[in-house]
Amino acid sequence: MDIKAQSLYQEMQSMASIATGQAAELQINNPSSKNFAEMLGEAINNVNGLQMDSKDKQVAFEMGDKSLSLADVMVAKEKAGIAFDAAVQVRNKVLEAYKSIMNMPV
Repeated sequence: MDIKAQSLYQEMQSMASIATGQAAELQINNPSSKNFAEMLGEAINNVNGLQMDSKDKQVAFEMGDKSLSLADVMVAKEKAGIAFDAAVQVRNKVLEAYKSIMNMPV
């Protein structure tokens, strides 16, 4: 993968200007755009919700709730596990990207 330094620098400058609010007109043109922190927060809340749902179903099944089957509990547990694994992978990729950017010569 060949990354041109000048284009990377220009992209970083545009991201910095967006972060500081100097490019508000870009955000007005695309109202559906979200910043990374909001998307990451929503993803973490989604993973947390899946884990809490899985735990609630597990406890309800253990207490003898007849409306839940073992399959329902196991599916909820697997969904929560897959979502958590995906969140960990995203975290690892973000950290890897951060480390590679920090190691770039200026």
